[in-house]
Amino acid sequence: MSIEVGSKVKGKVTGITNFGAFVELPGGKTGLVHISEVADNYVKDINEHLTVGDEVEVKILNVESDGKIGLSIRKAKDKPAGQQSSGSGSGRPQRRGGSGGPRQPRQRTMSFEDKMSRFLKDSEERLTSLKRHTESKRGGKGTKK
Repeated sequence: MSIEVGSKVKGKVTGITNFGAFVELPGGKTGLVHISEVADNYVKDINEHLTVGDEVEVKILNVESDGKIGLSIRKAKDKPAGQQSSGSGSGRPQRRGGSGGPRQPRQRTMSFEDKMSRFLKDSEERLTSLKRHTESKRGGKGTKK
């Protein structure tokens, strides 16, 4: 059986590392499932999801010229109709501000120039305050003798 990018195949977990799991594919080839491709949620310890000898269905993501095969377990799972993948696709939980209550409507997003000018203003204020504080400790200008 030839290994084609995008195809789904069954394989057997042959090894587990802290960065992923090695899966033996039909035909004796071995590919790597990166830890970010094991589950839809954040995976801290891959051993909680896989063990050596597990039969898994994987999707072939890429085949490098040097023979390395990239695999994904989470992309091999069929999602029910209408269900979208969770956000950024990074496999990490999305951060939300606040106490986890209802989300507030987002205010107008600032342009890069607005953010930069705000940063420069805040930075200048902090720098001025810092200079004033250090000059008074060293006996610089504005100190009483």
